[in-house]
Order: sequence, then C-alpha cells, then structure tokens
Amino acid sequence: MHLIVTEKNITARKIAQLLLGSAKERKVDGVSVYEGDDTAVVGLSGHIVNIDFPDEYNNWQSTAPKDLIWANTEMRYTQKKIATALKKLAKEATHVTIATDFDREGELIGVEAYHIIKDAAPAAKFDRARYSAITRQEIEHAFANTVPIDFDLAAAGEARQKIDLVWGAALTRYISLTCGRLGNSFLSVGRVQTPLLALIVDREKDIKAFTPTPYWEIYATFTNGEEFVAGHTGNRFTEKAKAEGIMARLGRTGKVADYKKEPRVEYPPIPFSTTEFIRAAASIGFSAANAMRIAENLYVNGWISYPRTDNTVYPASLNLKEIVAQFAGGEFGKYAQRLLEQSSFKPTRGKKETTDHPPIYPVASARKSEIKADEWRVYELVVSRFFATLAPPAEYEVRNVCVDVNGERFKATGSMLSTPGYRLYYPYGMAKEELLPELSVGQELAVKNAAMDEKLTKPPVRYGQGKLVKMMEDLGLGTKSTRHEAIQKLYARNYVHGNPPVPTNTAFAVVGALEKYADLITKPDMTSRLESDMDSIAEGKIKEEAVVQESQGMLETIFDDLDKNHNDIREVLYEGLREDRRIGKCPSCGKDLYVRKSKKGGRFIGCEGYPECNFILPLPRMGTIIVTEKNCDKHGISHIRIVNGGSKPWDLGCPQCNYEEWQKKNAAEKVTPVRKSSEPAKKPARKTTKKKAADDKGAPLVKS
Repeated sequence: MHLIVTEKNITARKIAQLLLGSAKERKVDGVSVYEGDDTAVVGLSGHIVNIDFPDEYNNWQSTAPKDLIWANTEMRYTQKKIATALKKLAKEATHVTIATDFDREGELIGVEAYHIIKDAAPAAKFDRARYSAITRQEIEHAFANTVPIDFDLAAAGEARQKIDLVWGAALTRYISLTCGRLGNSFLSVGRVQTPLLALIVDREKDIKAFTPTPYWEIYATFTNGEEFVAGHTGNRFTEKAKAEGIMARLGRTGKVADYKKEPRVEYPPIPFSTTEFIRAAASIGFSAANAMRIAENLYVNGWISYPRTDNTVYPASLNLKEIVAQFAGGEFGKYAQRLLEQSSFKPTRGKKETTDHPPIYPVASARKSEIKADEWRVYELVVSRFFATLAPPAEYEVRNVCVDVNGERFKATGSMLSTPGYRLYYPYGMAKEELLPELSVGQELAVKNAAMDEKLTKPPVRYGQGKLVKMMEDLGLGTKSTRHEAIQKLYARNYVHGNPPVPTNTAFAVVGALEKYADLITKPDMTSRLESDMDSIAEGKIKEEAVVQESQGMLETIFDDLDKNHNDIREVLYEGLREDRRIGKCPSCGKDLYVRKSKKGGRFIGCEGYPECNFILPLPRMGTIIVTEKNCDKHGISHIRIVNGGSKPWDLGCPQCNYEEWQKKNAAEKVTPVRKSSEPAKKPARKTTKKKAADDKGAPLVKS
C-alpha cells in the first residue's frame, strides 16, 4: 500500500480527491483515512509529538529556573489517536510519501510522522512530495517528482523548538516567581516575543516623552476662475511674530513665478511575500494573525498558493499568462481580459528570491458567493496584487506652481492619473487626485483669502502590525511563519491591547526591568544570531546540537545578570505591576484607586485608604481587565477594557459611569406599573434570592 501523510485532514481529503478521483473514507482509531487504488491518504493535526521537560521539572517552586537551561528534554505524544492510526496503517505500507507543508515547520512535522511509521514499518520506502498550491496540476507534478526527506531542514525546526522551550520556560519562571505572578497570571518572556515587546514599549516611551511645540503655517487661496490653495514656502514657522509679519505684507494679487507640467511614473508593486502580504492586509484592517489565518484557509481550499514564503520573484516555471486566463470568465473577467491583451508579461521582482515557494498568487478563480466575506476581501487583495505585478506602470501628470505675493512665495502641487497602468487593478493606497488649473509664468492671480494656522508638532506614531512584521524581518526576529504569532502572543499575554498595539503598564514593568538589568533579552542581536544559525542547520553547515548548546550558553550569561540584580528587578516589577492596577483617584478621600481581588476571587475597584475609606466599584467577573490611557472627563478615572479569549474586546468605559448607569436602570425596573383591568394577571416569578437577582442584573459584586 502507498501511504500518503499530509499536515491536516482537510489537505488529505483534497489531495485524495485530486489523485484518486473518488476516495472512500474510513476511520482508523477515529482518524479519517481516504482510500482508493491501493493508496491511503491520512492527515495529521500539525505536530503530533511535542518536546517538553520531564515531569520532575514541572513544579515551579522546587525547580530553580536556571536549572532548566541544561535540563534534559523528552518527546511526548500530543495526538495519541493519530500516532496509533499511523502505526496501524504503517503495517500495510510498503511506500510512504510525506506530503506536509514544505517549510521548516512542515518538514519537522513530516519527520515526526516518519519516525513513528519507520518504527512500525522499517522496510517501507520513504519519499517527499513538495508543492506550493493544492491544485490538480501542482499535486500531480509533486507526486510524479518526489524528493528525499530533508532531515537538515527538519533539524532546524527542532532546534527552534528546543531553544524556544528552554528560553521561554526558564525566563518566564524567573520573572513570574520574582514578582509572585503565578498560575494563569504568569508573566511570559521569550526569545522573540520580548525583543518585539521592547520595540513597542520603547516607541511608547518616545510618545510619552514627546513635548508638543507650536508652529504656524500660512496658506493662500488663489483664483483665476478656478481656485487652488498653496502653502508658504517657509513651511513651518516656529515664531508667531514672523508669521504675522508675513501675513501683514500679503497683498490682494499674486504673480505666477514658476509653473511646470511633467509626467511622473509610479511603478507596480513587487509580488507578495508573507511580510508584504501582511503589510497590505493590515492597511485594509486585518490583524497579522487574522490575515494569516484567512490566507491559510484560502490555501488549503485551493484558492491561493502557500502563504508562508520569503520569495518576491515569480519562478520561470510559473505560467503567468495561463494563471490570468483562468479569471477571464469570472468575477475579475474584465481585468483579466485587459491583461491578456498585453503583448507580453514582464512581472515585477523584489530583492528576495528563494527556491522553496513562489510569491503568494491566486491559483484558481473563485466567485464571491463561494467564500466568506472576510476571505473574499483577502482573496481579492491577492488577485489584485498578482494582476498589478504583471501590469505596466501608472503615469500621472504632475503640475507645480510657485506664486509670488509681494515677495512671499507660495507653492502647490497637483497630480492626476493620466495612464492607469497597474492602478486599474490595484487601487489600494492610491493617493487622492488633485490637479492644478492651467497657468503660465507671469500670470496674475487674485488672492481670495489668506490664513495663518496654529498647529502643534505631533509625537511619533505607534507601530502598526504590518510595520512590526517588517521591522522583525529586517532585525532577524522570528521567521515568515512565526512573526504574526509572536504579535498575537503579546495580545494573549495582555502585554498589549488595541490596534495598533498599545503596551500595558505590565509590559513597561517587564521591559523596563530587563532593559536595565539584563538587556541582552530585549535586544534582537542574540535572537538574530540564533535565527542565522538555524538557517545554517537547514543548509547542513552546522549541527543542531551545536546551536542548541550555543543558545544555552547565551541564556546562562543572561541568568548571571538576572541573579546579580534580583532584588532590583523585583522592585521594578512590583512597582510596574502596581501601576498597572491603578485606575485613578478616589472621589471620597483622594487616595489612589486600584483593581483588587476579593477573598473569593471576585474583582472590584477599591481605595488604598481602606479600611478608613470604603469606596468600592464593581467589575465584571470574567475576562482580563486592561486599564487604558483614556480618562473619564467626569470622574477622572481610567477607562477599562475587558479582554476575553478570542472574543472581541469589550470597552466598558469608566467603571463609575457604568455603575451609575446600572443604578439608574435598576431603579427604573423597580417601579411597578399599574395593571389595567383588561390585562391578564402575570404568573408570579420563581422566588429568587436577593444575591442571585442582583448578579443576574449585573449588580456589583460588593456593596458600595
């Protein structure tokens, strides 16, 4: 029997349909297997084994975090049913093809399955099918041209697993134990996650430290039948008196001192790598994690190519014209037809060219009714980008004018799209068109009005998720497959909230302590070096064990700094975590209000002046409480956001406003309406305790 192993069940079903036509499904230990023509196709569920420490290291109190650096690790089954099914199928197999995703992680998943099957069927022949799209042509070609399993590539993935386990476990335990944050409230630290968090925190520090300064800009509206606005060439004036002096000198007419019309070429974008795709998806409102989740769904359903790629150059083997032709009769028909009218295709190229996967491109024509709304938006983005990379440049007519008004110069620029080129297919990020009127040098213009605007300099902007992914790529943090996951982990650990991500005070505390006393953790240098070493493992230049040991040595150096500054780190962490719970000033006594926990585990806002001051506000029982920067104008209390798993965050707002609103609603519900004689009497409600009734209505957990 020929056994084919894929990464997921949905991929197994698709490949079985493409290779076998009609495949019969049967269950082996509850696992779906698709069979036909002496061939069986089975899907895994990602990793079916995982690396972990032995049980004796699981007790945080009895094992010192530093002891984890050189501790032994072991492999454990995470999907026992699938492992058992593989062993049973292996007994019938003479030929096994590993057909997991072709990247470092996919190769490791395939090698995990290889070892399980090899133990049960040592005489079986093994090979590897590599593909970049789940289409008939691609799959048939992959299985007709199988290659050996790449054990070096898998070793690079395994090295990452071991390194991330040791770094994450040792550092997370150290920081959490230092400040007493255990259980579900532990503080996570990681090799990639922490340098990423430091980027966000350091940016926020710059924003908080920024002091706005005033400046003035002068604008004039000119007319010669058509109006346009021009700005003074001095741009920003930092002295108000100077700007006022210019305003006083302006007359009622101006003269065109310079006027130019010239074409400007805007070149098409490069093909989508994972990073470029995430950046583009972020610009239309998708988080990095959500964009990749949708792209993965589109890939396994046969709509787009493999979405994890660094490549920005289409391989010569890709028949671009044939791909476009698929869309000639579908939703993008008129655009495909327009592209097909070109005499030749000269696709754009980026700087990165790899041989594992092509850039992301559409592999099949979908209709809007066939996929979900959010999937359609991402699919449309991929199709538009692909078309744009094959199209000619766009051309604009640009007009520049300089007008003299009593010796003061004003400039304006306008542009209009003259030749659509690639912009016919890719409108994303397109600037608004504004064309100046036809003018000539020496022409007099009326000054309709002039204005002096006072403005303030603005702080640096926060990094959006697309920008962060690009920065991570440039700094060597993570890989194309893991960068979006690192960002999502910061949200899951409640280090950031909002979009773009805003760091919490806990994030400030952790990064502040580590930057001051163990800054190697927060800088990308070590992580970037290890990423480079893992690339060398994949290329067969370095052994996995050497890189793992190197990382352990790095971590030991870090722990020397941590142990040396233990008390100082604890003090910084305690202060930061305390600040993360501070919500404002008590209206009763003026002392600080904090988010607190009751003895029974409930949460409330209480005054630090307790027991002298017993001011209390209720909080919801479930979800993680995030104290935001926004303050209530009425009460001066910070607004609160509730984050609950993968659900959309709930912006509760000011807790006191929320409580007062509840009191009003509750009071209104207690007013009993007079029943008209024509109305039937209502059945008495089941008797409920006061506490239960209060809880059902969202009442406070404690009395105020």
